[in-house]
Amino acid sequence: MCTLTIAWRVFEDAPVLVAANRDEAIDRPSTTPGYYRNEPPIIAPRDEEAGGTWIGYNAAGVFVGITNRWVDRPSGRSRGALVADCLAQDSAATAVEFVERSVQTETYAGFNLVVADAETATLLEYDGKLSTRSFDPGVHVVVNVGADGAFFEPTARPAVGRQQGKNAETLRSALQPHAGEKADEWLKRAGTALGNHDYGVCIHGDGFGTRSASLIRLGVPDVGLNDRYLFAGGPPCETQFVEVAVSIDST
Repeated sequence: MCTLTIAWRVFEDAPVLVAANRDEAIDRPSTTPGYYRNEPPIIAPRDEEAGGTWIGYNAAGVFVGITNRWVDRPSGRSRGALVADCLAQDSAATAVEFVERSVQTETYAGFNLVVADAETATLLEYDGKLSTRSFDPGVHVVVNVGADGAFFEPTARPAVGRQQGKNAETLRSALQPHAGEKADEWLKRAGTALGNHDYGVCIHGDGFGTRSASLIRLGVPDVGLNDRYLFAGGPPCETQFVEVAVSIDST
């Protein structure tokens, strides 16, 4: 997944809203979101090649999503397995601690990992060394070369990296909340933006491109909103978002 947008603590009744595109090899098999694991309850799609996932949330209201990080790193343990491990945690804070321990004992290719719940939101950037950034309330956009204006130029493709950073900043500006906007209104607008080629985050290539898109709402049941997942099983420029049938109340 190469573009991950999160509106964290922007809307009182939905502290975590996510709009994300997954870019991947066209022939890599995956299943649509459902119960990835029942204990603890986790809702996520599944990568059928490695068995992990790239995005999801759990019954404790913890969201986890990952993008590749364009650095020259040997691959080792599946990054999707790391996401699944984080989704087994009971808070975003404990998920961060888990990642900090895991990179000490496992080899991973580069990644940008976002973990968030109603209390904290953190970006973990790994290129052989792990750095963490706490997100303030607001809209944040994470891509392969960084987030929120702090981007690097990958050695192998500096021009593409620069353009990706520009695309991310354009998308972040466009998705600032409107006056009086509701959580689901923002989510719908974000889904439209994911498929709008003017933002450059829905890509099409030879054997590689945007494979799917996810819209996730983690609400506050006490004030009327529960969890919600809408999924497009193809490029969002040409694929409709469909409500995922399973649901777990975030508490």
